[in-house]
Amino acid sequence: MNEKYFILIIFVLAFAYSGESRQPFACDPANAGIRNLRFCKTSLPIHVRVQDLIARLTLQEKIRLLVNNAAPVQRLGISGYEWWSEALHGVSNTGYGVKFGGAFPGATSFPQVITTAASFNASLWEEIGRVVSEEGRAMYNGGAAGLTFWSPNVNIFRDPRWGRGQETPGEDPHLVAQYGVSYVKGLQGGGGRGNTRLKVAACCKHYTAYDLDDWNGYDRYHFNAKVSMQDLEDTYNAPFKACVVEGNVASVMCSYNQINGKPSCADPTLLRDTIRNQWHLNGYIVSDCDSVGVLFEKQHYTRYPEDAAAITIKAGLDLDCGPFLAIHTDKAVHTGKVSQVEINNALANTITVQMRLGMFDGPNGPYANLGPKDVCSPAHQQLALQAAREGIVLLKNIGQALPLSTKRHRTVAVIGPNSDATLAMIGNYAGVPCGYISPLQGISRYARTIHQQGCMGVACPGNQNFGLAEVAARHADATVLVMGLDQSIEAEAKDRVTLLLPGHQQDLISRVAMASKGPVVLVLMSGGPIDVTFAKNDPRVSSIVWVGYPGQAGGAAIADVLFGATNPGGKLPMTWYPQDYVAKVSMANMDMRANPSKGYPGRTYRFYKGPTVFPFGAGISYTTFSQHLVSAPITVSVPTLHSHDLVSNNTTTLMKAKATVRTIHTNCESLDIDMHIDVKNTGDMDGTHAVLIFSTPPDPTETKQLVAFEKVHVVAGAKQRVKINMNACKHLSVADEYGVRRIYMGEHKIHVGDHLKHSITFQPSLEEIKL
Repeated sequence: MNEKYFILIIFVLAFAYSGESRQPFACDPANAGIRNLRFCKTSLPIHVRVQDLIARLTLQEKIRLLVNNAAPVQRLGISGYEWWSEALHGVSNTGYGVKFGGAFPGATSFPQVITTAASFNASLWEEIGRVVSEEGRAMYNGGAAGLTFWSPNVNIFRDPRWGRGQETPGEDPHLVAQYGVSYVKGLQGGGGRGNTRLKVAACCKHYTAYDLDDWNGYDRYHFNAKVSMQDLEDTYNAPFKACVVEGNVASVMCSYNQINGKPSCADPTLLRDTIRNQWHLNGYIVSDCDSVGVLFEKQHYTRYPEDAAAITIKAGLDLDCGPFLAIHTDKAVHTGKVSQVEINNALANTITVQMRLGMFDGPNGPYANLGPKDVCSPAHQQLALQAAREGIVLLKNIGQALPLSTKRHRTVAVIGPNSDATLAMIGNYAGVPCGYISPLQGISRYARTIHQQGCMGVACPGNQNFGLAEVAARHADATVLVMGLDQSIEAEAKDRVTLLLPGHQQDLISRVAMASKGPVVLVLMSGGPIDVTFAKNDPRVSSIVWVGYPGQAGGAAIADVLFGATNPGGKLPMTWYPQDYVAKVSMANMDMRANPSKGYPGRTYRFYKGPTVFPFGAGISYTTFSQHLVSAPITVSVPTLHSHDLVSNNTTTLMKAKATVRTIHTNCESLDIDMHIDVKNTGDMDGTHAVLIFSTPPDPTETKQLVAFEKVHVVAGAKQRVKINMNACKHLSVADEYGVRRIYMGEHKIHVGDHLKHSITFQPSLEEIKL
């Protein structure tokens, strides 16, 4: 469908929309028998209203509110509610809560998360969240969506074969955490813990150590993730903690898998003790869909179904995505395995979120005016294009083959199974986009195109059409090969078995590169990394560009980068390993750190030091940048609460012994660290640059890790000063084998990119402190 025609439909429907609000979920002011009940009085504190409502419910009414398709309580004027809506990178109809059609034929489809993460632009992530929540609220007002969106996915992209790695912000805990915090703030309205009201309610998932779906006999329903306390603290749980503590997320979703022998959704240490009591979640905990049923029926964790209902509620689960609690909780109560008080506590958490959303405030509210005009608006679609541009990563560019020239490259051969992709561009957990611009359509805006798919789909089972592709390349001034993957290769419940391109794709690339008379640009569309060592080393492949799954406007963004209308500034959010890595590493091994004695190479750039196709953070530009450290502390004094933490009172001895201070035994608020860095554009083209700050602690067993980043736009020949703020407890501490956070005394190496280095020495102060 023509893009302009599609947008016209959106606006015609918006104009025809009556503007009337949906029927109030509860507390309809037209219902005289209900509107004066205490739970409807907006002048009362929310916790008072919640307790009043719970006190009015029967046991059976309470039980039917413990599941995602919560039943109505008609005698109290409360409608039924579907909790399951999704908004991973745009409002999605993956969950039952969203329905496209009528006044809402589509919603803005942003690039898949792994692509947007490559921008390293936290303000962009928050703005996307703001737009998605605006469209979600508009659809809720029109009866087409809920207000509880189970996004984002903040799992770590631990293994490159994981089919759902595309949904995540990458492999680094700090990057994933900052993405989660930014997106949650955008969705919910940006308020901190003092702001009780919500625009929509976000949900950070899947807690925890969930990053295997279906691989070599292992599946997510039966998998027991054996995780050390150290890895749990500094890798797997870190993004979830940030979501709750910094993002004030309204919900956390527990996962299917077991962690060290216990199902996540039935583990009170993980749910009640950690999320609720340590991190102080102001919201509800929900199961991944059918997780409670899975732990009983597939994992056989309990003997009776009512036991499964009881242990999950007692562990801290508030809401079951699935029917299990609705069916089995009554017997659990009547056999004394769970109490009504515990059920009341669960309901208090879910109903509180609904009240924070304004669902018990009648038809009016700060977002009541949103409607179809606010979905797929030109501004929102422009942001989708901007996000796609910012997420594109230039990995190779021999002799400045890119950008292409509209004068010298008037005819471009566009070849490959993803060359005219539409649906493939939006990845999984997507909805119905406002429209598509495919790579072929985008490139056609700049040059005359000769199009050949070459392969029958990304599986590329044969080479029957390679000859036509070679002919096209011979007759074009430049050749663009759009290759890679799609959801038939990597997806939920579909992990990869190889990092190589599927089928005969590699052969097509090599043959076309040999035939082409002009520069050859390889564009890779994928969520996970691909071993394209052959193309990296082939001088006939001039350039390599990774675009992830770039969303509805992906084709326009790709063309803008190829022809220089946009200068690429993205960086890889994950390591691209060679095929040899996965040939010898089990996906079921959850250890992050290398174990040379067992031949285990470790995972992600933090612990894997072997060869890569492209490393984490790789990405070049059409211009060049230099970085200069303007100011940063040389020493930092760390006040200590307990001198016995340090073993010795002699500072010199402490430094030599690599002493540490537990973060709970110091005043973290006094340990902020500011750095100022000048970024100069030393080339002749305006561009954006991601300043990446890494730290290496004194302990030789630890390695460098990302601790801060900032995106900056710099005009050619100019410079911009970047301020980096870090906190020693949050950014420069490491977890010990017991999962306890510690700050190492001694010299910490600070790396600004690959070249600029600085040292900060932490010294203990044995003065008494006040915490």
